[in-house]
Amino acid sequence: MTNPLEPTASEVDDFFLGGQIGFDPHPGDILRRRSIELADLDEAGRAFQLVYATRAGFSAPIPASGTVIAPATTELTGPGPILVYCPSFHGLGGGCAPSQLLADGSEPEAVFISAALARGWTVAVPDGLGLGMTRLGPHQFLAGRAAAHAVLDFARAVRVLPELDAVDAPLVVWGYADGGRAAVWAAEQHLIYAPDLDLRGVAAGAVVADPGALVLGLDGGAWAGLALAGLIGLGRAYAHLPVAHILTDDGEQAVAAASDMNLTALLATYRDVPLGRWCERPDPWSDPIWRYVLANETSARETPVVPVHLYHGTEDTLIPVGMGRQLFAEYRALGVDLSWREYPTVHRGAAQAGAGEAIARLASYLLRRPTTRSAPQTT
Repeated sequence: MTNPLEPTASEVDDFFLGGQIGFDPHPGDILRRRSIELADLDEAGRAFQLVYATRAGFSAPIPASGTVIAPATTELTGPGPILVYCPSFHGLGGGCAPSQLLADGSEPEAVFISAALARGWTVAVPDGLGLGMTRLGPHQFLAGRAAAHAVLDFARAVRVLPELDAVDAPLVVWGYADGGRAAVWAAEQHLIYAPDLDLRGVAAGAVVADPGALVLGLDGGAWAGLALAGLIGLGRAYAHLPVAHILTDDGEQAVAAASDMNLTALLATYRDVPLGRWCERPDPWSDPIWRYVLANETSARETPVVPVHLYHGTEDTLIPVGMGRQLFAEYRALGVDLSWREYPTVHRGAAQAGAGEAIARLASYLLRRPTTRSAPQTT
């Protein structure tokens, strides 16, 4: 389904050429907006779909989309804090953008969004780069800096949305799995990219902290579709590099087909198929360019200056708990204000088990004073 908020083909071209359609967009500027109804979402009040200006991982301007939901209590209590909720990976294209799933009542993580709305928080749900916007896909799955920019610029957009009066609202970020990856990258990039935001803290579960280790573990197994999705998403994010040189002709066809699939289709279509089936070498991740890409995508590259709560399931067979423990150790070595919780359950079970504490931690972070440290100096 085409999003009627999307710029036309000529407007997208003008956007990338420097704003020749009458505006010079800055990160966080609202390009389009419309009011929507979310009757199937508990605790929801007024809601809006936005298209806003952001930056890709290597600073190229790009439009992105998302949904903003005010709690039903807003008219009684006034605007509250802003939560940017980062959904887990839903797919590379098609109708799997969170804004479309929320609109038709099929967003699988709606229960977590409703729990935050019940707190009186305004919830902003970014689609991420490449989802919800035609001509800009596939989704840049696993690209950490791009995800951080999409999160932080969406928060900027929400603050200036006239209908919400949220310009001074404090901000927290929450996500799970790939959404947890977006959350911790937003924390790491906060003072570098968006020091104007009053970010108070982050909660992140089952974080994909090391995509290289993850895809190696998934390749050729039941979750092999995610390995292919990682190659496609990172290939899109690093399109300025010759990342596609490892693909065979069959591989190029597989990438084209998978780029419009949701998660269910990816897992069903590519189950047990190793990436070597589509590449000129059986171990494509050992290619020098791809080694560089994956090394550039590990977390803990910068030090978050806001508190971070991490949680993980000890029986998680998709994202091993060891990856979360390693991120916790790296953040602790950096001096991050940190908490950690393990749950004796599997991947999906930990998402449910950890939600209550994640919200409680975020609520406690909102009671703290704003971050006062200045942004790092650049030369």
